[in-house]
Amino acid sequence: MGDSYTIGQGVPAPDRFPAQTKEWLKNEGIDMADPKYVATTGWTTADLSAGILAADLKNNYNVVTLLIGVNDQYMRQDTIGYRERFTTLLKTSIGFAGRSPNRVFVLSIPDYSVTPAAGFSDTAFIRKQIELFNKINREVSVQYFCNYLDITPSTRDALNDRSLICPDSLHPSGKEYARWAARLGPMMKLVLQ
Repeated sequence: MGDSYTIGQGVPAPDRFPAQTKEWLKNEGIDMADPKYVATTGWTTADLSAGILAADLKNNYNVVTLLIGVNDQYMRQDTIGYRERFTTLLKTSIGFAGRSPNRVFVLSIPDYSVTPAAGFSDTAFIRKQIELFNKINREVSVQYFCNYLDITPSTRDALNDRSLICPDSLHPSGKEYARWAARLGPMMKLVLQ
């Protein structure tokens, strides 16, 4: 569940991080159904909540990923509201994972300040805000005993390696998503074995 980073804006569907994680797990002998995506480019936490209500979801998924907040930050929404909405989404995610917090995997918000698309913005401000929003989603994840994967440092490598950014000059490439999957897969394998 999430936004453009979950849906893989700018990359083919097999290059999205959930799809690559599924393939990683398959190579480890854990076969899963194709991921069900509840994500759209531009979604905030409020949009994701509305999207969940509109989706036909069950409460028995093996694993659930949650990566949301970059658009809250981009639209300069307040952090108190973000904490409240993120907490609600995390509780919802736990419900979809059969009420098992260890089957929920939160990914930190990527740092888009290093992308060419952010070049004309206040990149120091963006970075500071991303860190603040990630501090919140990490604290809430720990509070609810969910798994947390900090992919933000990895996304900062795009400053010096443009192959980690897709052609839109903003979103991660399949190569960057593969790096996330290579870290997320082992975390999920521990839960799914």
